Amino acid sequence: MESGAKGCEVVVSGKLRGQRAKSMKFVDGLMIHSGDPVNYYVDTAVRHVLLRQGVLGIKVKIMLPWDPSGKIGPKKPLPDHVSIVEPKEEILPTTPISEQKGGKPEQPAMPQPVPTA
Repeated sequence: MESGAKGCEVVVSGKLRGQRAKSMKFVDGLMIHSGDPVNYYVDTAVRHVLLRQGVLGIKVKIMLPWDPSGKIGPKKPLPDHVSIVEPKEEILPTTPISEQKGGKPEQPAMPQPVPTA
């Protein structure tokens, strides 16, 4: 955890103290267990240790942190990651500005008198 991992999980199983087999689980931090992000966020290792009493199995899972550069962790953020972007400051005009296009404005046409018969 001091190296920057978000979480870790260690499971030791086998004949630990007595004749019967047990498993002990040690967890620290955050660990995801399901979904596609497990494939690129969690590193897993399994080792077997042969002792006089029998075989001990050791499973270690380490959850990597999100790293935008992709050096110490995956580039993709977690799906539930929410980033809040500050809005840009708008500059409001102090006085209204009106522009006229080049050329004279057209005079409205005079209505033609309708002949009456």
